[in-house]
Amino acid sequence: MRSFSTVFVLVLGTQISASAYAQTAEQTGAILQRLDRLEKQNHELLEEIRSLREQMVHPGTTAASPTPNVPGPRGEAQPPASEAQPLSERQEVSEHRIEELAQTKVESSQRFPIQLTGTALFNAYANGAYGGVNVQYPVAAALTPGARSVGGTFRQTTVGLLFHGPQTFLGGQVSGSLYMDLFGGTAQSLNHLMRLRVATIQLEWAHTTIAFAQDKPLVSRREPNSLAQVGVSPLTNAGNPWLWQPQARVEQRFMLSRANTITAEAGIYQTAEVANQTADVAARVEVARPSFETRIAFRHELSTERYFEIAPVFHTSTSHIAGSSIPSRLFGVDWFLKPAAKFEITGLLLRGQNFANLGALGGLSIDTQSRAIAVHGNGGWLQVRYLATQKLSFNVYAGQQDDRNLDLSAGRIAKNQYYAANAIYQLAPNVLSSFEFGRVYTTYLSLGNRTNNHYDLALAYQF
Repeated sequence: MRSFSTVFVLVLGTQISASAYAQTAEQTGAILQRLDRLEKQNHELLEEIRSLREQMVHPGTTAASPTPNVPGPRGEAQPPASEAQPLSERQEVSEHRIEELAQTKVESSQRFPIQLTGTALFNAYANGAYGGVNVQYPVAAALTPGARSVGGTFRQTTVGLLFHGPQTFLGGQVSGSLYMDLFGGTAQSLNHLMRLRVATIQLEWAHTTIAFAQDKPLVSRREPNSLAQVGVSPLTNAGNPWLWQPQARVEQRFMLSRANTITAEAGIYQTAEVANQTADVAARVEVARPSFETRIAFRHELSTERYFEIAPVFHTSTSHIAGSSIPSRLFGVDWFLKPAAKFEITGLLLRGQNFANLGALGGLSIDTQSRAIAVHGNGGWLQVRYLATQKLSFNVYAGQQDDRNLDLSAGRIAKNQYYAANAIYQLAPNVLSSFEFGRVYTTYLSLGNRTNNHYDLALAYQF
């Protein structure tokens, strides 16, 4: 009887142990799987290190030789991958590696990867007597002279976020960006405010992209290279409509051949009707209007280092002021030419009426009978870039806007021209320096010409 009891107890104990072991295995299964995923990325590197160390200790041996122990993430010795580690040790290593990843990773609340980017930008500048009051980079010469200004600032520093999501609707890839700067507030050093510049959310397929953005208008996608003028686009009021405004656009790409492609874009852009308007017009005009814009770019590659792209552009909208509807139209063409490995030629030509709502001069005017009329104008810009070395480039650019005098009242800007040259040098992989000289010529109707010189020394740290 005693023998039977002993056997019964042993069998019962064995069953309980097996049950407990099964439960333990289930609990540790997830830990082992997570550990294996973390260690899988390190196995190839560990094997390489073991092989190299064996060859250093025993010259002439091959990778098939027994592998020695290698240091772990904290310096402790690790056994070869073929030897089984106790579960407690493997779990401890896993926990430490998870802690290290948690300290270095950057991800959103939805676990999408996010990349931090931007430029810490310092500008030391000097302006002439017609630079205006507390203006860092005058886009037009002031009407009356004042004191010359010299200063330094970090207010053109930019901070951006880039994100990429998984495949979503019909296999499209979601991505986006958001860029801000410190150009809000005033020019005083302790009164800078964070300001939204451009932002994009887009769905991209192999040949199609749909985007919702705050960005430049489609009719003015390009701009000159400059570290002196970042708070607004270079050549503002001198041939480069630039206003970053909300918009929705679609892009379709066509591959005609290996060397020829066409990119067609169309979008709805929100205009800023009060931009660059006189006080009487700004008080009466409807603040914002939708506009329709298109851009069709043809690209031809002569070789890997020689190609060109040319794109006709078009904008149309209607301004509403005091019960009247005034058309807004702009026609133009932009281009990018690379005739040789070290030369680039970029530019834009435009012509239209009432397009100050895109970030330009002109717009609307009040005639002698108190009626609102459209200001007609033309302009554009051109830049020539020379890549002297991999680290040094020279840029020379100029632009102008010339509005029809018949549409303007006395004292308004009839023509604005800007000329500039700069040298940009790469001090380190992520550090740029630049010196730029610019001169603006502004013609006030019936009041004559004004001129202002601008000097800028910039140091940029890209991150």
